[in-house]
Amino acid sequence: MDKFEKLHGIAAPMPLVNIDTDMIIPKVFLKTIKRSGLGVNLFDEMRYDREGNELPDFVLNKPQYRNTQILVAGDNFGCGSSREHAPWAIADFGIKCVISTSFADIFYNNCFKNGILPIVLEQHHVDLIMEDAGKGENARITVHLETQEITTSDGEVIAFEVDAFKKHCLLHGLDDIGLTMEKETHIDAFEDHHGTHRPWV
Repeated sequence: MDKFEKLHGIAAPMPLVNIDTDMIIPKVFLKTIKRSGLGVNLFDEMRYDREGNELPDFVLNKPQYRNTQILVAGDNFGCGSSREHAPWAIADFGIKCVISTSFADIFYNNCFKNGILPIVLEQHHVDLIMEDAGKGENARITVHLETQEITTSDGEVIAFEVDAFKKHCLLHGLDDIGLTMEKETHIDAFEDHHGTHRPWV
């Protein structure tokens, strides 16, 4: 997993509330266990018509937001089923940070495991960033995880909270496997000791 330290990029405004995981990645695309290739189907039912043509009014289809790395969303983002394909699709599209007033718990935790930083802010701060994101590709926002600050395109700084352990994992690019491998020396020592003292096991 890539490290998340500082992100400076385009933010896309999506003020809809209760965007569930089926809206993020419809169930028809859940047949794969690969983390790649799902970005093209992110928000599929909102991005395309029945013939597969892009809907020009959808925010991520607009030229100024095609390379967005930050999504500013409405309340209760990621609700619904617990499918991990939802953060997989978001990450594969290129979005590395989602800002909202609240997230569904399972989705929120899955984001950290997939290199995405979900940020919870008060409504007035989300509104401010949403308005800033509406300016298009020239309004780039900076998210600094180490200092836990968001800087808008106008230079306003907004602090955010994040769990210290989850922050550590993102800063060092550690998913569950990476966390385990941090203990590799201890694991090897245990196995050597175990093999010597219990060779019959």
